[in-house]
Amino acid sequence: MELNAKIYVAGHRGLVGSAIVRNLKEKGYTNLIYRTSKDLDLTDKTKVDDFFSSEKPEYVFLAAAKVGGIVANNEYPADFIRDNLLIQTNVIDAAYRNNVKKLLFLGSTCIYPKFAPQPMNEDSLLTGVLEPTNEPYAIAKIAGIKMCESYNRQYGTNYISVMPTNLYGPNDNFDLESSHVLPALIRKFHEAKLHDKSSVEVWGTGSPRREFLYSDDLADATIFLMNTYEGNQFVNVGVGKDISIKELAEKVKEVVGFEGNIEFNTSKPDGTPRKLVDVTKLNSLGWEAKISLDQGLNQAYQWFLDNVADQ
Repeated sequence: MELNAKIYVAGHRGLVGSAIVRNLKEKGYTNLIYRTSKDLDLTDKTKVDDFFSSEKPEYVFLAAAKVGGIVANNEYPADFIRDNLLIQTNVIDAAYRNNVKKLLFLGSTCIYPKFAPQPMNEDSLLTGVLEPTNEPYAIAKIAGIKMCESYNRQYGTNYISVMPTNLYGPNDNFDLESSHVLPALIRKFHEAKLHDKSSVEVWGTGSPRREFLYSDDLADATIFLMNTYEGNQFVNVGVGKDISIKELAEKVKEVVGFEGNIEFNTSKPDGTPRKLVDVTKLNSLGWEAKISLDQGLNQAYQWFLDNVADQ
C-alpha cells in the first residue's frame, strides 16, 4: 500500500479497528477514511453502495462486526448471525463493484471446530462441529472467509482473511453483560478492589486454556499481511502460547492489586476446553507477536483506568 493510498477502515472505533488506525498512522499512512455506525449503517446495502461509489477506497480493512462473549452470543444468536452476514456481504460486494485493490477480512478463531487438534491449524476449518455457544457468530465468519475466497476465484479479486485469537487492549468492551473474558476480569477485579470486596467470582472451572493477543500486535500483523500476502487460504494471527483462565485471573488480580480471593462458579459454562492457534504460517511469512501478556495486561488496565473506570 502506498503511503498516500485511500484506505477505508470499517469499524474504526472498535478494539481492532482503532488499533489498525493507530498503526497505519504510525507507519505514515495519511489518507484514511472511516465512518461511525451512526453515519454509515453497514447492514444497509444501499448506504454501503453509495459510500463506496462516492469515496472509492483503494484498500479496505473489514474490522466492523457485532461481537460479544458467551452471554451475549447465547442471548442474541439471531442478531449475531444476521448483522455479521449483512455487514460483510455488503462491504465485500461493494468493494468488488468499486474496484478496491485489496481487502482484508477479519474473522475469529471461533470458526474452528470445538475439539479441533491443538494448536489449531488453518486446515482444521470445517472438519468438525462448532462450539454451540457461539455457533451463529462462527458461521457468519466462516461465510466471510468463503465469500472472499469465492470472489477471488470468480472475479479475480485480491481479498485475504485473517483469524485472530482472543484479543484485548484499548477500546475493548468492558461491559460485564457482553464483554469477553479478559476485559470482564479487569472490570470485576477493579470494582471488587474499589468496593473492598472479599472475593471475585469467575465463571467456570478455571481450567479452559486461552491465548491472548494485544490489539496493537494484531494491527501490525494485518498491515504486514496487507503489504506482503496474497492467497486464498486465511492466516491465523496469535502468539502461539496459551494460559488457563485460572492463571489469567491470578495475573489480572495482581495487575489490579486486588487482595481478596478468587471463587470459581462451576455451574457456569466453560466453553471450548482449549483454543490455541498454530501460527507457523504467519511466522514463516516473517511476522511474530511482540507484546507479552504481562506488558499487555498492564497497558490494558491503565487504558481502563484512564478511559472507563469512572463511567
